[in-house]
Amino acid sequence: MKTLTLTAALLALTTVAASAQAPERAQPTGPAVQVMTSIPANSVTITHWYKQNVYDPSDNKIGEIEDVLINREGTASALIIGVGGFLGIGEKHVAVPFNAVQVKTKDNNKWYMVMNTTKDALKSAKGFKYDRSAMTWGPEDAATTGGGTPAPAPRR
Repeated sequence: MKTLTLTAALLALTTVAASAQAPERAQPTGPAVQVMTSIPANSVTITHWYKQNVYDPSDNKIGEIEDVLINREGTASALIIGVGGFLGIGEKHVAVPFNAVQVKTKDNNKWYMVMNTTKDALKSAKGFKYDRSAMTWGPEDAATTGGGTPAPAPRR
């Protein structure tokens, strides 16, 4: 009988201790999410843009979309275009406004991207590089360490 009483008391203490350690649930902030019942008209997925070739108005390939940049409001604001190089070696990344690329269709309504510029103009534009640890794009001439912070100046 003592064992049964002791076991029950131990179980009660364990339950009280466990519930005291349980984290409080965060209260939701802002308005409740409205679930959509249909997809907005003219919506497309990011795969229509990402890794797509970009052409000049004369249908010459000038680069490839390497990234789509989204601002904090959730709107696509810029595209990173990879230009030049061979198999990714020597490739330069430039940023252009999202609306600089127009979507055209050809060959059975297949999408293709057109930009009113030349490959040479993109090659001479300011370049950017991706910092994997900071998950951001920055100027290609800025020295960075793995953490995305500027590297210290070399000693003389």
